[in-house]
Amino acid sequence: MTETAPPTAPAATAAAPAAGRRPSAARRVLRVLAILACLPYVSLKVAWVAGGEIGIPAGSALLEHRRMMVIANSVSVVADVLVVVLALLLTQAWGRRFPAWLLALPMWAATGLLAPIMTGYPAQLAVALVTGDEKAAAPAEPFLDDWVFGVVYGGFILQGLALGTLFALYARDRWGRLWRGRLGELSARTSGPGTRGLAVAGAVAALVPAALHLLWAAGSTTGLSARRIAERDADFHVLEAERFGFVVAAVAFALFLVLRRPARLRVRTTLALAWTASGAVGCWGAYLSLVTLLPDPDPSKHVPGLVQLSYAGDMITGLLLAASVAAFLKKSTALRRRSAEA
Repeated sequence: MTETAPPTAPAATAAAPAAGRRPSAARRVLRVLAILACLPYVSLKVAWVAGGEIGIPAGSALLEHRRMMVIANSVSVVADVLVVVLALLLTQAWGRRFPAWLLALPMWAATGLLAPIMTGYPAQLAVALVTGDEKAAAPAEPFLDDWVFGVVYGGFILQGLALGTLFALYARDRWGRLWRGRLGELSARTSGPGTRGLAVAGAVAALVPAALHLLWAAGSTTGLSARRIAERDADFHVLEAERFGFVVAAVAFALFLVLRRPARLRVRTTLALAWTASGAVGCWGAYLSLVTLLPDPDPSKHVPGLVQLSYAGDMITGLLLAASVAAFLKKSTALRRRSAEA
């Protein structure tokens, strides 16, 4: 979403509010909701960094690696502080002058990390309600008290709803005129060979992780450790099915965008879905890849190579598809601005 026009371009000034104008009541409410939704998660993390054990049962693996837990929780607190910064940026007049490229990365990451929680956790609850089996196979050792997941994931869902709505309103005000219409109306110059090449490379990279997620969702044990096979439950199958769905959606909508087909699809809708799905695949793939690198003396907890490959494949897929979306945005924004100014 790199901007090439100066701040005085007509398309930009038309969307920007008058200096000093307060955001609407609805946006102020959403801003407060996004900030308040961070408090449960941040409070727990700060307590754990300080040495508290609220929500952590005796014998939890979290208590075995104090130093690593302090580092990880400190990073998590910083990430949630970023949510507060984004909520402020998206609702202030100065936020409209913020460099687009600098806003894009944290919003893409926030969208990608929150979207799977917003869809996966309710799906897990629904499956548990229908089957009556909350945990088909309890973990071999305790991890966190059950109430922690409800509090934390509930907060994440509220964050996602509030921050996502604020960003949608912000993007509509700032760039909405540039992304109107349908795919078939776009110029061929919006997606050159390099842009299409990135999308196709992402689609090819997606083949392995998509196949593995589908196999595991369907019940296959290929590539899983003995420990993971024993601990599989309904949640495991829901999450693998969700990961497969996000990979498919990311590939499909990124290709739709750069190929400008199907012609009747709306640009905004296709762009939003490609943005969200590529973030979900890339960011969670990167996060899980990082987690597998953490040292653990227990050999039964080591992540098998095929599982690591699925995480790395997700990360590479998401990054390639996101790069194709970014290239499309840069070219299409520049072309439409030049057309509007002509």
